[in-house]
Amino acid sequence: MKITVIDAQGGGIGRNIVASIKKEYPEADITAIGTNGIAASAMLKAGADRAASGENPFIVACRNAELIIGPIGIVIADSLLGEITPKMAVAAAQSSAKKLFIPFNQCGNIIVGVKDLSMKSLMANLMEEIDKLMKGTSACD
Repeated sequence: MKITVIDAQGGGIGRNIVASIKKEYPEADITAIGTNGIAASAMLKAGADRAASGENPFIVACRNAELIIGPIGIVIADSLLGEITPKMAVAAAQSSAKKLFIPFNQCGNIIVGVKDLSMKSLMANLMEEIDKLMKGTSACD
């Protein structure tokens, strides 16, 4: 499965996602896309197979991915402190890939009904969903 992990700002969320996936599924093929070089570098250091940054790599990676993982802001134009351009948001939202979003309530976007969870809890929930997808037991299949 071609997994694309997307993150912005310092890449801390993406770093945790990549490290968690590689720990559980070392054979996973992960492309890390940062909206900036710092985020891309953090995910590459965490074990991503390749990394790039910027708008065009983001768009191309969304087109080629089978699974996209990132904060919910990747489908909201001007989110993540303005690092998500309208073209990026459309590319992620319209991708035919399955998508797993981390529901962070920040940067002016509040997801009603979603409780603020610790990073540890969010990673545990994310890994449960990835496990279902990898085993073919997801409701998304």
